[in-house]
Amino acid sequence: MSTLTNVLPQQTSQPRIWGKLIALTTVLAILAFLASPNGPLGGFWRPSPDEPMPTSAQLPFFIVLNLVEVVAFGFGVSLLVFGLPLVRAIAPASQTLTRLAHISIAWLLLNWWVHDSLHIHNGMNLDGLLRIEYGFHVTLMLAGVILAYFFYTVLRGRSEGMYDRRA
Repeated sequence: MSTLTNVLPQQTSQPRIWGKLIALTTVLAILAFLASPNGPLGGFWRPSPDEPMPTSAQLPFFIVLNLVEVVAFGFGVSLLVFGLPLVRAIAPASQTLTRLAHISIAWLLLNWWVHDSLHIHNGMNLDGLLRIEYGFHVTLMLAGVILAYFFYTVLRGRSEGMYDRRA
């Protein structure tokens, strides 16, 4: 039996968690798509008037990008809600580091829709652009550092025999 199965609480089976993740991801992706800056519910962050309009050749690529971002957003939020047991199951790390890794994974996924939507809304306002870039890019870098340390801790735990290597 794998370590993941051994560590997860008995009342929380993996198929149930993944089913919940998929269901919530789908609902949130649909809502995020509708609430995108050009969507019917996106009035609170409509595109800036100085934002250039895409050409007809570019538009499908922006639509596909938005679809990918809303699914990543939905999955990131779903991982925040249901994913902590999955992160706990793989790591011999402290509670604090495990929680930070959980939040970092979610942030790396869910930030893109908000980030790009704010870019569209902000337009070419450089003060707003600096706030967006620092608020998102610096926190993404921090999330990367946290995850690198988390995985270092996991690998160190494996090399020290802290858990079953068959997982």
